[in-house]
Amino acid sequence: MLVIIAALFSGLIFGLGLILSGMINPAKVLAFLDVAGSWDPSLALVMLGAISIGFFAFRWVRQRGQTLLSMPLHLPTSHVIDHRLILGSLLFGIGWGLSGLCPGPGLVLAASGQLAGIIFVIAMLAGMAVFDWLEKYRNTHLDHSQQKNIGK
Repeated sequence: MLVIIAALFSGLIFGLGLILSGMINPAKVLAFLDVAGSWDPSLALVMLGAISIGFFAFRWVRQRGQTLLSMPLHLPTSHVIDHRLILGSLLFGIGWGLSGLCPGPGLVLAASGQLAGIIFVIAMLAGMAVFDWLEKYRNTHLDHSQQKNIGK
């Protein structure tokens, strides 16, 4: 039960941070991404603050070897940059640039009942379903030598 309460509290703090920083406003995000036009650099400060806090928090948690609730850590360990990672990053960036939303702000907007957020979350879930289907296809229809070649 404590884990659920901690997750709820963390999600609420994250959502509040998104609201206070203006990241749930697609127009503000698009103005930040419009470096050739009327660029609004204020979100860079938000990102710098988040990256700074995250840098030290992750170093501290890795040294501890467990979460604050003494749960095991499940952090990514791969350092491989393959075409799948690059393609996923490009799709994420294109979607963010076109909509002004990424998953966190999209969920906040959907939870508040705003149509843009609801449409975004539906599209995000559809994309996740397509990815899941492609992964299952890849794992069941390709032998291991073909899978290794796909990741290069």
